[in-house]
Amino acid sequence: MTTTPESSTQPSASSRERADLVQALRRHRDFLRFAVRGIDDEQARQRTTVSELTLGGLVKHVADTEVQWATFMTEGAGTAPDIDWESIDWSNPPAEIAAYADSHRLKDDETLAGQLARYDEIARHTDELVQTLDLDTDHELPKAPWFEPGARWSVRRAVLHLLAETSQHAGHADIIRESLDGQKTMG
Repeated sequence: MTTTPESSTQPSASSRERADLVQALRRHRDFLRFAVRGIDDEQARQRTTVSELTLGGLVKHVADTEVQWATFMTEGAGTAPDIDWESIDWSNPPAEIAAYADSHRLKDDETLAGQLARYDEIARHTDELVQTLDLDTDHELPKAPWFEPGARWSVRRAVLHLLAETSQHAGHADIIRESLDGQKTMG
């Protein structure tokens, strides 16, 4: 008897790809969560290297970045602010740039636990998008000096970029945590 695709028990290549993408995102999110496990808010705000990065700021930034890419996947760049990057007065930046800077630090009225809970909600939403959106749908990227003018990215490429961002920042968090108290994610 010949098995038709409808009656096959094997998942489709598309569903396997989606499952792989979600699993990879979850794994690297877990590396970031592991890097902040057991610290308090004061430690989450502490700089341990010459950079401005902190553990709490990284969690907040990765969550904000995931929101931005999830929005891009569903709406394209239409919601991104149109910023004239070449004319910014960095001593008095516009509100969008100040908000971006704030997305990199855990402010006094914020808690690490609150940011982690927020990140969990954001991650669930992104995972749902990866499972349901057409991965081949593409959108023009927002105008920014780090994107080629007129470039378009598919939902798949946005997910892969999000995975790279999460992985990179989980590595940053690991270095900061090791500098803080010697804990390592691996090794």
